[in-house]
Amino acid sequence: MTNAVAMQELLPASAGDSKRPKWLANRSATQLVSAGLLAVLVIFAVAGPLIWPGHAVQDLSRFLEAPGAGEPLGRDHLGRSVIARLAHATQLSLVMSVLCVSAALLFGSLAGIAAAWRGGWIDSVLHGLSEVFIALPALLVVLVVSAIANGDLWTLCLGLALAQWVEYFRMVRARSGLVLAGPAVEAAGLFQLGPVHVIRRHLLPELRPLLTTMATFGVGSSILALSTLGFVGIGVRPPTPELGLMITEAFPFYHEAPWMALAPVLVLTTILIGLLGLRSKESPA
Repeated sequence: MTNAVAMQELLPASAGDSKRPKWLANRSATQLVSAGLLAVLVIFAVAGPLIWPGHAVQDLSRFLEAPGAGEPLGRDHLGRSVIARLAHATQLSLVMSVLCVSAALLFGSLAGIAAAWRGGWIDSVLHGLSEVFIALPALLVVLVVSAIANGDLWTLCLGLALAQWVEYFRMVRARSGLVLAGPAVEAAGLFQLGPVHVIRRHLLPELRPLLTTMATFGVGSSILALSTLGFVGIGVRPPTPELGLMITEAFPFYHEAPWMALAPVLVLTTILIGLLGLRSKESPA
């Protein structure tokens, strides 16, 4: 009788679990909430500029206009729509950070695999180059490139990628060296399966979780770096909206219009919390 009751209790739970998608069943509550926050921000970044396209339109007669039905976040000191500028700034920050991380990940990973696989002078040259970048503070690299770029978006992106590729190179080089020295790769070499097979069946499964985690935090670091450059006035140039630049412009009017500064700060905070929570190791709820 006890076994029958236990079976009845277990069957509904098992059936319910089987109906849940695998990707959903393996996620914790923190990860799901974080993914939801990031999804809302992505939707805002994509749809916001279409709904509020006039981010640079000025109307001085609406100086520091309070939030209302037509303008949920009011107007800034030049009469520009704050929500329009916030939508464009969020889009810019997300797109540029993803591009920076993608470039750093691609170059760093390829360089790391090449150094671990070929060794010799290739490993020596790439390792020496990485040591040069490690000796220089990452923010200094970005600042130098940003000063040369004078607000050019592509050069800013290049500076951020140069500051981050070393992390991917060192981690991929170390992990690839262990995998390539393992018995599975040695067996693949005996069967002459070729480098494509080794990369697809042995390297990528080992590197994918590591690169995913690093890229997630890299996006947050890139957004913070962009905002820092905009905040100190050497990043994206006006009138292009950027989160750090919006905070700088709003500071002199904080007491009269606090919503101008709080809006970009809230977006930055939400992005960082979402990215951190997305990689949380909390047990599934």
